[in-house]
Amino acid sequence: MLLSAIFLTLPVAVALIWLLPRADSARRVALLAALLQLALGLTAVLLFDASDSGFQFVERHAWMPGIGVQYLVGVDGLSVAFLPAAGLLFLGVILASWNSVHTLPRLYYSLLLLLETASLGVFCALDTILFFLFWELTLVPLYFLVSLWGIGPNRRHAATKYTLVMLSGGAVLLFGFVVLAFHGDTSLTFDLPTLLQASLPDDVQMLVFLLLLIGFGVKAPLFPLHTWLPLIAMEGPAAVAALLTGLKLGVYGLIRFAVPLAPSAAQELQWLLIGLGGVSILFGAVAALAQTNLRRMLGYASLSHVGLVVLGIATFSLPGIQGAVFQLLNFTLAAGGLFLLASHLHHRTGSSDIAGLGGAARTMPLLASLFLFFGLAGMGIPGTSGFPAELLILVATFNTHAGAGLAALGGVVLGAACFLILYRRVFFGPVLRPEVAQAEDLVPRERWLALLFAVLLLVFGFFPSLLLDFIRPAAEAWVARLG
Repeated sequence: MLLSAIFLTLPVAVALIWLLPRADSARRVALLAALLQLALGLTAVLLFDASDSGFQFVERHAWMPGIGVQYLVGVDGLSVAFLPAAGLLFLGVILASWNSVHTLPRLYYSLLLLLETASLGVFCALDTILFFLFWELTLVPLYFLVSLWGIGPNRRHAATKYTLVMLSGGAVLLFGFVVLAFHGDTSLTFDLPTLLQASLPDDVQMLVFLLLLIGFGVKAPLFPLHTWLPLIAMEGPAAVAALLTGLKLGVYGLIRFAVPLAPSAAQELQWLLIGLGGVSILFGAVAALAQTNLRRMLGYASLSHVGLVVLGIATFSLPGIQGAVFQLLNFTLAAGGLFLLASHLHHRTGSSDIAGLGGAARTMPLLASLFLFFGLAGMGIPGTSGFPAELLILVATFNTHAGAGLAALGGVVLGAACFLILYRRVFFGPVLRPEVAQAEDLVPRERWLALLFAVLLLVFGFFPSLLLDFIRPAAEAWVARLG
């Protein structure tokens, strides 16, 4: 019942938010709920048997027995670490919103907790229809969070575009799951463990893989399905953008469903995955170099990072999939941390335009130092968790396709150049605006959370086996399906 307890904690907190008489108590209830969920997520990691490649903490209950749909949840080595990682990122978003949300605080924190519930469900669902339910439930809170609390003039347009694009991708995804359910070896089923044992004809595998690739590629996002990401990064709340860049639900879907459910088609279309990954890396890095806004630049940099992970997946090798999952967890801390700091910076200065943020390090030295550290972690500097993740992906890619490895290496170099140029322009030089000159550095609650992110990046950088030992058995089983 551990996973169900994780899901139920947050909706109960939402009900409590609306029952309490004072609206300003919503943030405290949300904070306590996020801390409890984080504790439960850590409990799942501590109780997890790292030597077992199968699903653990499995709960199975009939839901719609007439068509074989169940409440079926569980985690394996590829997903268990995302429970505390997601909890930590949502905790950061709640703290980043502490003094910046004054309109409808009850609704804001309720939507954040519901979004966290749906995101955790994506990582735990082992029934494809249950997974799809959680997948679609992420859209409702995100639409209102962006349209009501966005910081750009076109926030409602951004929220509408994001929702329509995701609904289109979701329709394709659902079609793929229905095709799977009708072509298994047994009767109609949406049970992932059963579907993994089914033997699908090659033509059905090809159809299923392409449908799932499109559905998950929209959310990832992959080039050319990425157009919503820079728009949301610009128009939406910076703290909420941290969730979209830090939690790569679409890439997780490729790992959990697309490749293992259609292994023959995935291998036949390996060239397509490699091409999408390589183009996303280079396009994201080049586009980031051309940006004049901090949030938009981070959005394009996120696209480049997604391409690198997809390259790791496309190698169909143990180092590649280990590096891909490791890098996804690294994004939660590094990319999520960067957007949270960008949120703090925008809240203090009222802008994220690079031209108007010069000299920010003079008044916010701690924020500037941590921003640099998270950026270096995203670049894969040795000593941070980004280094072993990138190294595993690059080694696996060079072994599989040297040209794609060179593209990945070029993208990494371009990404590093982009970040360093941006950092110099934002934090060094003369102070150009009075808002920057009067800005306050990180307050204690922001400081301690950012330092926790930094410590974790260092711990997993120097001791990567702490994560790789969890990932390895399930990753070996994942690769074996492709053998």
